[in-house]
Amino acid sequence: MSTVSPQEPPRDELIRYARSTSTLAATRSELAQLEQTQAVELFNKQLELLKKRLLSDPKSLRTTFVADGVTAIAWEFQQEELGAAFTKTLWELLVRDDEMSTVLLRFIWAMPLKFKRKFIKAIDDHLSDRYPMFKGLSEGWPGETFIPPYIRPPEERSTDFELVNTGYLGYRALGYSTREVELFVWLEVLRDKQCTDKPCELGVLIHGKSEPKGGCPVKIHIPEMLDLLGQGKFRQALELIEGCNPLPNVTGRVCPQELQCQGVCTHTKRPIEIGQLEWFLPEHEKLVGLSPEERFAGVVSPWAMADKPPIAVVGSGPSGLINAYLLAAEGYPVTVFEAFHELGGVLRYGIPEFRLPNTLIDDVVQKITLLGGRFVKNFVVGKTATLDDLKTNGFWKIFVGTGAGLPTFMNVPGEHLLGVMSANEFLTRVNLMRAIDDKYETPVPDTKGKEVFVIGGGNTAMDAARTAKRLGANVTIVYRRTKAEMPARVEELHHALEEGINLAVLRAPSEFIGDEKTHFVTHAVLDVNELGPADKSGRRAPVKTGKTERVPVDLVIMALGNTANPIMKEAEPSLKTSKWGTIEIDQGTQLTSIPDVYSGGDAARGGSTAIRAAGDGQAAARQIVGEIPFSPAEIKHRVEKAARYTELGQVKQTIVDKVELAGGIVEFKVRAPMVARSALAGQFVRVLAWDDGELIPLTLADWDAEAGTIDLVIQGMGTSTLLMNKMAIGDAFAGIAGPLGKASELHKYADDETVVFTAGGVGLPPVYPIARAHLELGNHVTLISGFRSANLLFWTEADERVGLLKAKYGDQLDVIYTSNDGTFGIKGFVTGPLEEMLKAGKVSKGRKIAEVITIGPPMMMRAVCDLTKPYGVKTVASLNSIMVDATGMCGACMVPVMIDGKLVRKHACIDGPEIDGHIIDWDKFLPRFGTFKVQEQRSREAHGLA
Repeated sequence: MSTVSPQEPPRDELIRYARSTSTLAATRSELAQLEQTQAVELFNKQLELLKKRLLSDPKSLRTTFVADGVTAIAWEFQQEELGAAFTKTLWELLVRDDEMSTVLLRFIWAMPLKFKRKFIKAIDDHLSDRYPMFKGLSEGWPGETFIPPYIRPPEERSTDFELVNTGYLGYRALGYSTREVELFVWLEVLRDKQCTDKPCELGVLIHGKSEPKGGCPVKIHIPEMLDLLGQGKFRQALELIEGCNPLPNVTGRVCPQELQCQGVCTHTKRPIEIGQLEWFLPEHEKLVGLSPEERFAGVVSPWAMADKPPIAVVGSGPSGLINAYLLAAEGYPVTVFEAFHELGGVLRYGIPEFRLPNTLIDDVVQKITLLGGRFVKNFVVGKTATLDDLKTNGFWKIFVGTGAGLPTFMNVPGEHLLGVMSANEFLTRVNLMRAIDDKYETPVPDTKGKEVFVIGGGNTAMDAARTAKRLGANVTIVYRRTKAEMPARVEELHHALEEGINLAVLRAPSEFIGDEKTHFVTHAVLDVNELGPADKSGRRAPVKTGKTERVPVDLVIMALGNTANPIMKEAEPSLKTSKWGTIEIDQGTQLTSIPDVYSGGDAARGGSTAIRAAGDGQAAARQIVGEIPFSPAEIKHRVEKAARYTELGQVKQTIVDKVELAGGIVEFKVRAPMVARSALAGQFVRVLAWDDGELIPLTLADWDAEAGTIDLVIQGMGTSTLLMNKMAIGDAFAGIAGPLGKASELHKYADDETVVFTAGGVGLPPVYPIARAHLELGNHVTLISGFRSANLLFWTEADERVGLLKAKYGDQLDVIYTSNDGTFGIKGFVTGPLEEMLKAGKVSKGRKIAEVITIGPPMMMRAVCDLTKPYGVKTVASLNSIMVDATGMCGACMVPVMIDGKLVRKHACIDGPEIDGHIIDWDKFLPRFGTFKVQEQRSREAHGLA
C-alpha cells in the first residue's frame, strides 16, 4: 500500500491538468482562426448592437421573451381544449399583474369569440373550485351567463345600513385580492361585442318616437369604456367617463340601467353589468390609483384666473353637481347654493346609505372643490336671495336644479293622524338628520316590532320599506296594482322581498282609523282592487271591487311621489311653469323664460331619475359655455363681486350678543348677513345648532340689514332649545337658513280700524316685527300680550322693544298686558280683553277690529280662533313649530284645513306660517304637536335635562 506525501500532487490530477492545457491551447488556436471568418465577425457585431440596445432599452429582451411566450400560448389555444395545467399557469400569469399579464390580457381580449369561449370553458372546468363564481359560467356564455357583483346575504344586510350591493370590489371581503377583482371585471367585459351601432350609449330609435329607447342620458362612451377595460386600462376608462359624467360612483349605483344602457344591450337575456363597471372604476382608483388631490394637482382656481364670468348653481342634487363640475373644469368660477346644511340634495336626504353611501356624494363634492368650485349651504334661493340678486352680485348665468320635493298625499279620511307621514319626512329624518344614530337629536318614530305600511310601489317606497325593516319593523308594501306593474327597479324590489318585506298587492287605503285618546293611527281600511283596462301610462288601471279589509297598523309611510316645490315659482313671477308647477324650458335647450337662467332635473321634469337629472345638468353646462360678451376688466369685476357674495354666504353664524330675558327665555343676536338682508315681518329661520342636532324653526324677532344680524328668542323646552340656551357669545350655529315662509300680508286699514295682536309668552317676539310693520304702514295696532306671571316678563320696560315702539308711535299703539295669576296687568288670558272687544261690537276704544293675528302656544291660538269665529272677524294664526326641513320637502308641517266642506292639507312652511285660523281643523291639528313627545322625553333624560 503506497502513501502520498501532502506536498506531492496526486498522479491522476497531474494527468487531467496536462490534458486540459493541451485542449485549451488547441481551442484558443481554433477560436483565433474562427474569429477571422465572416460569419463570426457578423455575430460579434450583432452582439455589440444587442448590448447597446439593452443598455438603452432594458425591457427589449423581456419583450422578446413575452412575444415568444404569447406565441406558445397561441399554439395552446389552437388545441381542442385548454388543459388544466395550462389554464392554471395562464391564470397565475394574469394574476401577477406585470407586463406579461397585461400582454396576455390584451391578447385574449383581441381574440375571436370562439377562442374566448374556449378560455371561459377552461376556467369553468379547472378554476371553479377556487372561484365559485366561475362555476357554470361557460354555459350560454357570453349572452346568458356572467360574473355577478357581490351582494351581501339578506340575513346579514337587513339589520344594518351598510351597502347591500357591494359591487365587484365586494369580493375583497371574501379574501380575493384587488388584482383578482380586476380580472372578475375583465371577465365581465370580455362578454362585450363592441357593437358598432352603440345602442347602450345612443339608444335605439323607435319609429314615431322623438327620443330613442334606452341609451345613456349623460352620453358616456360605453363601448370605448369597455374596450379600455378589456385592455386593462382602468384609469383611462375612468378618465373617459369623467369627461362626460363626474358622478360615476353615484349614477352607477342609482341609475335604472335596466331601462337605459342595459335595457337595450344586445345581450338581451343577460345584459353586461354596465352600471356596476361604471361604479367600480372610481372606487378602484381609490384603492390603487392617485388620490383626488394628486389627480387635480396643479389646477389653478378659476376664481384666481378670473378670465371667465362666474356661474351660480342652485341646488346640489345630481343635476347641480354635474353642472358645477363640468363648468368648473371648463375654467368658470362656480358657486353652488344649497338649501340644506349638507350637500347632495335628494341623493343624501332621499336615498339610504345601504344603496348610496354618503362618502360617494362627498367624493363628487371634493372633486368640484379641487377644481375651484365653491359651496354655500343653508341658502334658499327664492327666500335668502332672488335670481336677480345673484345676477346683481356678479353671476353671469344661473342653473336651477332645485328638484321636486313636495310630497304627495291621498287626502283620505284619517290621513291627519299621528303615525301617518310622508316617505320624504321618514327618509329625511333617517338619512339627512341621522336619527338612527344615538348621537343625533332628531327623533324618528318607534318602529321596533311595529306594523308598518308603506303605500306605493316606486323606488322611494322600496327605500322607505327597507329602512323601516332595518329599524326593526314588520313591513308591508301596499300597492294598488300587482307586482308586475310596480315601477320600482326590479333589483330593489327583489332585494326588499329577500329581506323579508311583505307585499300586499291590489290594495289601496281608503281610510285610516286612530285611537281617540292618543290620536295615533291603529288601523287601515284597504280597498280590494282588480286590474281593469290600461291607463294613459299603458299599465292596467286598478278598479275597486267593492270589498274592503280592516287591518292593524302602527305607522303609515306615504310614498306616492312628489310635486314641484313652489318656492322658486312664487319668488320669480316671470319664471314660466307648467300646470304641475315644474319649470318650463325651451324645446331642445335647458333655457327657462328668464334670460341666462337654465334648469333641469326634477325641477323641470317633475319626479324623474338621478341619471336624467344629471343629463340635464350636463346639457345645460354645454349650453352655458359659449361666447362671453364681456371685456377682461368686466369679467374680473364680476368675479370679484361674486367672490365677495360667496364669502358672505359662507360666514359663520356666530352669536354676538346674549340676553337672559326671563324664566329660561334667552335672546340671541346672531351674525347672519344673508338672512338679515332679506328678512320680512312674519318669516322664520330654520336653525341647526350643532352638527348632530335637529332642525328647528325659530321666528325672526328682529334683524338689522346694515349690521348683518338677526335676533332669535328661544324658550328652553326640549333638549335642543335647553342646550341652545347654554350657548355663549362667540359660539357659532352649525347653520341658519332663511328667511323662510311667506311674509305677513299687510293691508292699509282706515283710521277708525285697528289690528289686534294676541301674543302669548314667547309669542311676543314674533308678534313684534309684524306689529311694527303695521305701524310703519300707518295702521293702528292693539297689542294684547300675555305672560304666566310677573317674573316672566320681558320687553315691557320703557327702554325695551314694546316700550320703544310705544314711545315712537304714541296713540297709534295700544298695549294691554295680562298674566295668568294677576301679578301683572289684567288677570287672566289674552282672550279676556279680546272677548270684551268682540262683545262691545268688535271694537277697541272706538276702533273696529280689522283683523286679529294670534301667535303663541297652540292652545291659546285655538282659543282665539274659536272666540273670533262666531263674530266673523278675520283671524290669522302663525304656525311654525312642527317642521323638519322647513322648505316643504318633508311634509311634516301638515295643517288640516276645511275648504268648501272638504278636509285638505296645507303646509305651514309653504302656505304659511300664517294661515286663516277659522279654516284650521284644530281638533286634528293640535295633537300633531305631540307626535314625538315620547322620544323628546327620552332625549331629555339622556341629557340629564328631564
